Amino acid sequence: MTTADPTVEDSEDEPTLKLEVETAELSAVPLRVEDLEKRFGGITAVDGASFEVERGTITGLIGPNGAGKSTTFNCITGFHRPDAGSVYFDDEDVTGRAPHELARAGLVRTFQIARELGEMTVMENMMLAPKNQSGETLWRSVLPGTRDGVRDQETVNLERTWRTLEFFELDHLWNEQAGNLSGGQRKLLEMARVLMTDPKVVLLDEPLAGVNPSLEARLLEHLHELADRGYTFLLVEHDMDVIMEHCEHVIVMHQGKVLAEGEPAAIRDNEEVIDAYLGEDV
Repeated sequence: MTTADPTVEDSEDEPTLKLEVETAELSAVPLRVEDLEKRFGGITAVDGASFEVERGTITGLIGPNGAGKSTTFNCITGFHRPDAGSVYFDDEDVTGRAPHELARAGLVRTFQIARELGEMTVMENMMLAPKNQSGETLWRSVLPGTRDGVRDQETVNLERTWRTLEFFELDHLWNEQAGNLSGGQRKLLEMARVLMTDPKVVLLDEPLAGVNPSLEARLLEHLHELADRGYTFLLVEHDMDVIMEHCEHVIVMHQGKVLAEGEPAAIRDNEEVIDAYLGEDV
């Protein structure tokens, strides 16, 4: 793996992140859940949930503790196999597929607690993420005539990594061990690493938990810019101000079911939603 200073040639233009989502080929509703059910013994965690996530949006998924949000995330992304119902990604039934298969297809997730490789540098964490790396095949890495292709691909991935780190304002930490980053920086790194996998839809599990206000503002700014570029986000977040101010559409779960969905203003005034939150102001 390349360990030299990855600085690329300076440009008068601001660093940009090339959009990898081919929006013309992506369904207008890239993620659809129909009648999803998941039980653990005698407990029904998800009970017939159905909803859609439109392309290029930031959609909020909210609900009280125990509403079934995390289990729904796990069923969508292959960490749990649903007991009933279907998950459609880009109009294809992907119910029960393994997480790595879904990630290769472009359906990826982050976790509430960032899962960086702490003893590796920020750059090394990023360089592991791209799919279909030739260097992962031993014979291509060592045989004459094939190594040049591996080097060329690594050069492309290195420049893309550097630009992505610039986009998230992490470039100055490129050689820092990921385990030394603050909680907010780890969340930014996780998001940056996700983008290196060429995702189409990203499920974010409480991406702002433990993030200071300054980094929170930066992360939200990045999410909006990425959504404008065609990326699609489904966001679980307990901060209702964030949901109401930054999501175009909100889905509310309660006791494993979809209780309500709609624009933030409609959700804020929904009596059933207010009751589900025990009278809290949402």
